[in-house]
Amino acid sequence: MDHAVFTFLTDYGIDGPTLARATEERGFDGLFLTEHTNIPTSRQSAWSGGPELPRRYSHTFDPFVALAAMAMVTQRIALGTAVSLVLQHHPIGLAKTTASLDRIAGGRFEFGVGPGWNREEMANHGVDPRTRTRRMLEHLAAIREIWTKDEAEFHGEFVDFDPIWSWPKPLRTPPVLIGGEGPTVLDRVLSHGDGWMPRVGEDTDVDALAARVAELRRRAAAAGRGRPTVTVFGAVPDRAALESYAAAGADRVLYALPDAGEDEVLRALDDLAALRGR
Repeated sequence: MDHAVFTFLTDYGIDGPTLARATEERGFDGLFLTEHTNIPTSRQSAWSGGPELPRRYSHTFDPFVALAAMAMVTQRIALGTAVSLVLQHHPIGLAKTTASLDRIAGGRFEFGVGPGWNREEMANHGVDPRTRTRRMLEHLAAIREIWTKDEAEFHGEFVDFDPIWSWPKPLRTPPVLIGGEGPTVLDRVLSHGDGWMPRVGEDTDVDALAARVAELRRRAAAAGRGRPTVTVFGAVPDRAALESYAAAGADRVLYALPDAGEDEVLRALDDLAALRGR
């Protein structure tokens, strides 16, 4: 099982290249960044973590710009989003951005995606929250067309364009990791993804997670698809928990790093590296 980290990279915390170098030097397998394009000052959407939304949500760097800088100072680790709010981007522009990033990173980009939870943030992009999942899937389908076709064309409910040329193409088709834990998320992984990125925590029922992983892979095999990967988001940094994720079929865990200065983040990386025996 691979071990990677994710963070809200902010303008008041550790800088991206320093974090990327330190992550690779300590033997981790990947580094993933969150995304929020904006946080409305008047908020009605509930946040799962409590009544007050932490300031990191409104201070995050653009993940694609930051990951490009990280790519220039690393050679091995996967670099990805966890998650990108795909429906808040135009798919033609996002296809070019992600393809450019993958080429800069030498084929190391992984595209973790989700529909998001902040309805006011979506509304600022002209997105009706009631259509967010359908829109996300359609954007992903359009992006994949542009990544893989010399003359891409798409006609859907939310995205419509006649044949276009758009280069560069990614060095490889980046793996699409579908985030979420809802009752239909496995359907989305099978229809539009290459892997699943479920969130976990102290109270996660790992037996239930194992059952869903087994169901996902059983359904993929029945459909003649390759084996979907499973990346556990928010892994509890505890050896017993790690053993349970591995037994459940996880391919990789993502540990959270603090949105803090260099000294605190590097200490956290050292602690996590010690946990995994490196």
